[in-house]
Amino acid sequence: MQTFEGGCLCGAIRYRASGEPVNQSYCHCTLCRRASGAPVVSWLTMPADGFAFTQGQPARHDSSDFAYREFCPRCGTQLTYRALAKPHEVDITSASLDEPERAPPRDHIWTRSRIRWFEVADDLPRHEQARRSD
Repeated sequence: MQTFEGGCLCGAIRYRASGEPVNQSYCHCTLCRRASGAPVVSWLTMPADGFAFTQGQPARHDSSDFAYREFCPRCGTQLTYRALAKPHEVDITSASLDEPERAPPRDHIWTRSRIRWFEVADDLPRHEQARRSD
């Protein structure tokens, strides 16, 4: 079993995630881009039963009819994405991990929404939408 820890920019929110990673992806979807203000967001998907906030209380934003995001109400750091159809999983922003190098992305999802001027030069698999197992 692996354990990951992380938190927000200002230090008000901390979390711990234990278990085996489910997915590690770059997401190019419009919702992730707008929520982060970045051309792509990397996510570490972990079992929800092994995830807990250990310090502070995040704010919640229902970013769509099918998911919500949690973020620091003080500094705004986006921390999680939770799909209502997958209550057993939690997506954690990889860049909010204390050691993001331990969870490198393994693929790209929602590439049909990719900003055309943003190109990632790697050989990772690319999926126009969610991967088929999602």
